[in-house]
Amino acid sequence: MCISIIFTTFAVAKNLRTGSTQTEIGCKGTTKNPNMQIKTLKNRQTYFVLLLALLISGVTQAKVSNYIGATAQVADWTLKPAQSQYGSSFGPVGGVGFVYEMQAGKKYSPTRFLFDLGVGAWGGMTAFSQGSNKVVSLDGQRDLQGDPFSYVYEIKSRKDYYTNIAVQVPVLLGVQHKAFYMLVGMKFDASVFTRAHSKAALTTYGNYPDFGIIGLSPELPQYQFFANEKKHNNAPASLKLNMALSLELGGRIGVLTSDVGYDVPKRNVEYRLAGFIDYGLTDVHTSRTLDALVTPTTYNTDPESPDYVYNTRTMIDGVELNDLMSTKNFASKVNNLMIGVKFTILFQLPETGRCLLCYDAYKSLVRPRGGRSGMKYEE
Repeated sequence: MCISIIFTTFAVAKNLRTGSTQTEIGCKGTTKNPNMQIKTLKNRQTYFVLLLALLISGVTQAKVSNYIGATAQVADWTLKPAQSQYGSSFGPVGGVGFVYEMQAGKKYSPTRFLFDLGVGAWGGMTAFSQGSNKVVSLDGQRDLQGDPFSYVYEIKSRKDYYTNIAVQVPVLLGVQHKAFYMLVGMKFDASVFTRAHSKAALTTYGNYPDFGIIGLSPELPQYQFFANEKKHNNAPASLKLNMALSLELGGRIGVLTSDVGYDVPKRNVEYRLAGFIDYGLTDVHTSRTLDALVTPTTYNTDPESPDYVYNTRTMIDGVELNDLMSTKNFASKVNNLMIGVKFTILFQLPETGRCLLCYDAYKSLVRPRGGRSGMKYEE
């Protein structure tokens, strides 16, 4: 394959100064004419100058407008676990925020390019459900008669409810054409308050493998076998920083004139209504060393012990529930998902650019104060 050698500007200039007509030997014995290479270089420079002029022309003709405004949103929020044995459900969310928006486009064009930077806060609720019952067995125990058995805990209908308040920073880019607009970008959520309320139904029973008895009736309180005991726990929780990919599609509310591209009658105010979806790209699960279910480790049969099991509830009252998102038992990746509706109001900031012929100055020229003689001009 032939590898061509490109002349640099310095080499061409040197040949021009010395008047040299030296040719360069190319691949396979071919020769290159310096005049041809000079022409090629000039063509490239011409294309570069034309491209630069086109970019400068686009920038100088673009009209840049700055807006500040407020947003309000209502949505459904859920935490999506990768593990299939856990279910998730949507819960209500509400939020408010402030936004700065820059709009850029050609003058009198209905198309604008958008850049949004904001800060806000949202709060909402969601829930996890445990798809199957969880069983914890304390093996190698002895009952009140000294018989070997396994004391079994079975957790049913477990559900963890999460309340979360987060500060959000959106960074979005988009385009607006007449009444319709689209924004896409990233949103960063930092949770400042998270609390979990866990509840479940607890059943305990005994397995006696030596006697072929599996699941001895839980209706024996003297053995601390109970059925469907309600357990609750309300404690602080935490979520990691969430980085979400956001898509927003909507339109402007009001009459939009197609020739100038602003709302009527309030030119400097825009109202928007849109739907949006935020999908978290990062894992918000905070692993800890806790267990989702903490139980007593031994079945005490010593009558002299204060936690002697006969006719007591120590085996039930000693059970603790920890929320799934804050435990090592929940090994799955968890992503945020939010779907909702957003309302935005924007106020255009005053433009500080100089005018070539301001309207007020024009009026003073054509109609001077005091009505001097010989100056009877009308607008």
